[in-house]
Amino acid sequence: MAVSPEQSPDLEQRVRSIVAEHRGTRGALLPVLHAVREEFGHVDPAVIPVLAGELNLSRADVYGVITFYEDFRQSPPGRTTVRICRAEACQAVGARTLADRATSRLGVSFGETTPDGAVTLDQVFCLGNCATGPAVEVDGRLHGRVTPERLDTLLASAPREAGA
Repeated sequence: MAVSPEQSPDLEQRVRSIVAEHRGTRGALLPVLHAVREEFGHVDPAVIPVLAGELNLSRADVYGVITFYEDFRQSPPGRTTVRICRAEACQAVGARTLADRATSRLGVSFGETTPDGAVTLDQVFCLGNCATGPAVEVDGRLHGRVTPERLDTLLASAPREAGA
């Protein structure tokens, strides 16, 4: 279960511990960022100076990696994460329609979370489900041959209330 940095009594110390666990790893920044994301659900911008100092990198280098890879969000995700495949195979069978439908229904763009914190909408460029596209992943569960109507059902099943 992800813990927000605000809930952690000593975010800086925990991040330093994560770095220590990966210190011997070549190119440790990516494994460290994955571990931070795994523990906290996102990479809080407050940890950038800590990571830079611990890994002897510039803040710009750390920030550049965080912003380059879509997996490293800087704010907590919604209670439900919806990822729509935008790769060519899925685009050829209707992913663009699903993308337009999702952004319209949720009122957010890709990479954003609904104001109520219920749903984060992300795009990916392959879910490995090319033969049964268009593919959508909801909270880690893969769905194939998703129609606009089925997408509506998936979106409607997302918890809309805090704690739901």
